Amino acid sequence: MTPKPSCRNREGAATEAAYILSAAGKEERMTETLDHTDTPKAPRPGDDAATTPATPGTDNTSETSPVVPTAETGSDAPPPATTDGAGTPPPPPAVPPTAAGNPSDMKEAPLLEHLVELRTRLVRCLIAVGVGFAASYSFAERLLDILLKPLTDVMPAGSKLIATSLPETFFTVMKLAMVAGAFVASPYIFYQLWQFVAPGLYKEERKIIVPVAIASAICFVSGALFGYFIVFPFGFKFFVDYASDYITVMPTISAYFSLAVTLLFAFGLIFELPVFIFFLTSLGMVSTKALRKFRRWAILLSFIVAAVLTPTPDAINQLLMAGPMVVLYELGIWVSWFVDKSRLEEKAARQAAEEAAKNPPEPPKSPDTPGEPEAPDAEPAAKAEDKTPGESDPKAS
Repeated sequence: MTPKPSCRNREGAATEAAYILSAAGKEERMTETLDHTDTPKAPRPGDDAATTPATPGTDNTSETSPVVPTAETGSDAPPPATTDGAGTPPPPPAVPPTAAGNPSDMKEAPLLEHLVELRTRLVRCLIAVGVGFAASYSFAERLLDILLKPLTDVMPAGSKLIATSLPETFFTVMKLAMVAGAFVASPYIFYQLWQFVAPGLYKEERKIIVPVAIASAICFVSGALFGYFIVFPFGFKFFVDYASDYITVMPTISAYFSLAVTLLFAFGLIFELPVFIFFLTSLGMVSTKALRKFRRWAILLSFIVAAVLTPTPDAINQLLMAGPMVVLYELGIWVSWFVDKSRLEEKAARQAAEEAAKNPPEPPKSPDTPGEPEAPDAEPAAKAEDKTPGESDPKAS
């Protein structure tokens, strides 16, 4: 049997164990303080000041951190260490910016994406033209009769158009259906073009594009109608009457179709003159003063173009053709004047805003009105109101 240790030996062993645990606790707390850890560690058993013996020649209170009693454990625990000398917690980790919030990531779309989008929209436009062609082919013969009417009305009785090849009439009807299909699909084509161009435009440019497009369509249709109802009857009559008794006029259907479509397209472009002037003035390429100075040459060029498009010897047909062009040029001058006026107003407003930002106005001072009596002092009245009723003034007594 092992002999039991005496009481003296047990007391010495307990004292030695308490001393070892106290020294280990001191060293651990000093390491935590130097390393600036965020969370304190739980106290080790034996760290209580009551069980730690005092070492001769040393001061235990100066080497250890101040203790804070805790309600949970009932023992003393060291305060939590701070991250820096100022006692402030460490800043939160920086969150990397997202692609939507970082301006450097908001780059322009590459060229390949633009080309893919352009191809997609062109395919849609072709599909729209195909649908319009299919819808127009069912009444293409009726459209051909309408197109032939200005010529058949002035031709001699019994005269007809001819076809020099077997499929000529069929291909002419197909061409007419294709042109009509493109005209029917033009609003959708403009919409696709707008969707492709709009992201690259400013807000002010977007505001004027739609009105300008509507005005351009109206001008083009007006020019085509003007050519069909006014120029075609007079021009075709001249050509038919120009033939002599030895020449019989027998135009082919394909030749007449090409001539009629070309003239209608030319008249539509001529009536776009105000829109062209608007764009040139907006870009700063022309001004109202330059257009007014060029008025004489514009009138001369109008008559020259009229003579080329309607080569009739009489002045009536030339006047019918040149008159609208002169009117359109004058209308373009007025459009240019409005554009210049709005531009000058915007420039003046911008300059005024810049000057106001550089030199802010001083707050207005209220001038003293001459002859106005000064306001009486309100303190005596306030003191009189604060007195209790019946209270007498000591000076008066």
